[in-house]
Amino acid sequence: MPTSLLDLAPVVPVVVIEDADDAVSLARALVAGGLPTIEVTLRTPAALDAVRAIAGAVPEAVVGAGTVLTPEQVTECVAAGARFLVSPGWTDGLLAAMAASGVPYLPGVSTASEVVALLERGVREMKFFPAQAAGGTAYLRSLAGPLPQARFCPTGGIGPDNAPEYLALPNVGCVGGTWMLPADAVAARDWARVESLARAAAGLGPGPKAGLRDAGGTSR
Repeated sequence: MPTSLLDLAPVVPVVVIEDADDAVSLARALVAGGLPTIEVTLRTPAALDAVRAIAGAVPEAVVGAGTVLTPEQVTECVAAGARFLVSPGWTDGLLAAMAASGVPYLPGVSTASEVVALLERGVREMKFFPAQAAGGTAYLRSLAGPLPQARFCPTGGIGPDNAPEYLALPNVGCVGGTWMLPADAVAARDWARVESLARAAAGLGPGPKAGLRDAGGTSR
């Protein structure tokens, strides 16, 4: 059983849900396609209801919350059933709340200093965001030498064409993206297309693995 969120699947779908009624069908399509780790971003009013719905109806999914910005959101997300938390950046207050939440978490970083600061605090797994704008694979490759203990889930500007290059890096466990959830497919509730795109994304890496116990240093 993998002990890290980063090892469940090669790709984490980053989901923006406008209608919570779509959440369960969308999650089932992603899971059927081989992507069980689902990050629902807190960018819409429907997000918490979507997390709650997926957690209750799709037990084979590992649903988490993204764009977590405040300690209050940490509490709300865990109460809704989120099994992991992702933030685009971090502060000491947010980090403390995520650490106390009891679920795995990926604080966002984009500089070497931020990585070192998290390592100093005992966090070894992080979101690298915005990946392409912050230096892409060349930057992550440069970090691997002096900071080999840090592992990343890069998101931001990643698609099927460049995801394999990221996944080939020794310090990348998985990548996050939205390309398997095109807006027109979601609007049309074309879950068969979503499942097909998810299956193609899952094929970019070694595939999903069963179970999530803890996040290897990112949960307390």
